[in-house]
Amino acid sequence: MLKDIGFYKGINLGGWLSQCDYSKERLDGFILEEDFKQIAAWGFDHVRIPIDYNIVQNADGSMKQDGLARIDAALELCRKYGLNTVLDLHKTQGFSFDEGEHEAGFFESERYQELFYRLWEAFAERWGSLSDHVMFELLNEVTEREYLDAWKRISAECIRRIRRSAPDIRILLGSYHHNGVREVQYLDAPYDSRVIYNFHCYEPLKFTHQGAYWNAECNNDNRYTFEQSGASEAYFEDLFSSAIAKAEAEGAELYCGEYGVIDIVPPAESLKWFQTIGAVFEKHGIARAAWSYKEMDFGISDARMDCVRYELLKALLR
Repeated sequence: MLKDIGFYKGINLGGWLSQCDYSKERLDGFILEEDFKQIAAWGFDHVRIPIDYNIVQNADGSMKQDGLARIDAALELCRKYGLNTVLDLHKTQGFSFDEGEHEAGFFESERYQELFYRLWEAFAERWGSLSDHVMFELLNEVTEREYLDAWKRISAECIRRIRRSAPDIRILLGSYHHNGVREVQYLDAPYDSRVIYNFHCYEPLKFTHQGAYWNAECNNDNRYTFEQSGASEAYFEDLFSSAIAKAEAEGAELYCGEYGVIDIVPPAESLKWFQTIGAVFEKHGIARAAWSYKEMDFGISDARMDCVRYELLKALLR
């Protein structure tokens, strides 16, 4: 089980090798060794590292050695501080969950799909032997329902190719609707026993994303307290129920790769949400990684959260 092997209570290193300007200053300076040390000292057992394809892959599919070396260095720091690692492909050629990236055509294009396979084959050849310390997450947040059939086919082929050189690596696989938890039920049975169902949870969105400038639905003047949001343990029990049932039926585990609250929400209100969802995660043994360690509008390490730091860490690490 993920709980027993150090992939149970994690945190995201968002905005480092993904969703950034890709400048040398950003890549060299956003996350430092001291951050890995802090994450381990707090008690997290792993980090999830979102990676955009252009960090590691050229347009023709050849791999960028400097980008691969950056991941090597991150893995070395994880080992130094006793942390395991999820390598998450946050953007691939032809697809991004973020419409602003202007990536399109992946689910229709054999060329883009082949580039996706080749990237994961390269990852498998380089890090597939590190199955005790590394997991692969094939693709962040498939968006539309219309992509599901293609995604199931593509992900199965990708796993088949990964297994050539990485038979034991654990692989995270999510559904559509931005990795929605209610959509887990529509995935096929796992390719093998080392495939784990993956979802993200920012529900209720009107609370966790209130005022989000990138979301037209939430970018308004409406503000909600935790009590006004409708969230409760019963709410999350219902929300997770179909995914829990699917995982039990297939003999699979569940992993929540992202969950968090926007920094517009007062810390004390955010804390209530983390405590509530955390109780349900723990009740059902759902592994997870909070979004996000630093900045990115959701920064858990940001100074604004110091006033609830002790209780927040208790909620995240319960």
